[in-house]
Amino acid sequence: MSGETLLSVETLSGGYGEIIIVNDLSLGVANGQAFCVTGRNGVGKSTLVRLVTGSLKPASGRVMFAGENLTFAPAHGRARQGMGYAPQEGVVFDALTVAENLTLHHRDRSLERYEDLFSMFPRLPERLTQRAGTLSGGEKKILSFCRALAEDTRLVILDEPTEGVQPENIALMAEAINRGKSDGRGFLIVEQNLSLVEAVADHAVLMDHGECIYTHSGAENLRTELAERLKI
Repeated sequence: MSGETLLSVETLSGGYGEIIIVNDLSLGVANGQAFCVTGRNGVGKSTLVRLVTGSLKPASGRVMFAGENLTFAPAHGRARQGMGYAPQEGVVFDALTVAENLTLHHRDRSLERYEDLFSMFPRLPERLTQRAGTLSGGEKKILSFCRALAEDTRLVILDEPTEGVQPENIALMAEAINRGKSDGRGFLIVEQNLSLVEAVADHAVLMDHGECIYTHSGAENLRTELAERLKI
């Protein structure tokens, strides 16, 4: 049901070994909503995503997903529960073709699930037989984005999805995310591009030094408030 909490991050802390990067951070993502996390480079945004997706073990706090405690569940276990993820780095398998990247994890190897996304991003179907490693950085991001959105998941986690992507395609990404929201999916999006944040966010937080320093709900004055605090 739209509006019910899907992901709950409760006073989460963690990092690398004894070095704590994310400190006591809480957030909640509801069905049919997008929660955006923004901030400058190096403030802990991607570390937060790795803690939520299971790539890193937290030092303290909890990760609850669809009512289940997944704090120490492995990443593949979270995927089986319906948590999709498009990482910031290593977004595609360079040696495989575009088509193989899109179908490798599906037994039927069908591209039909991508029809709507192909209509939005026609450069992808034009490059199905091309090795993904020959794509531009922005094209790789679009490939990763489409793969994540086409998955049958309740939550989509996107880490810097617009990095290197042209403005017109960023607008299309926003359109695809809003379509997903209307279908009841939740989104946790780490993003510095305020155009995307403004277009999709129902809630947003600004991170600095691993902590939330500002929260905003709704679209009104979102870009202005975030930009002022980022001093852009």
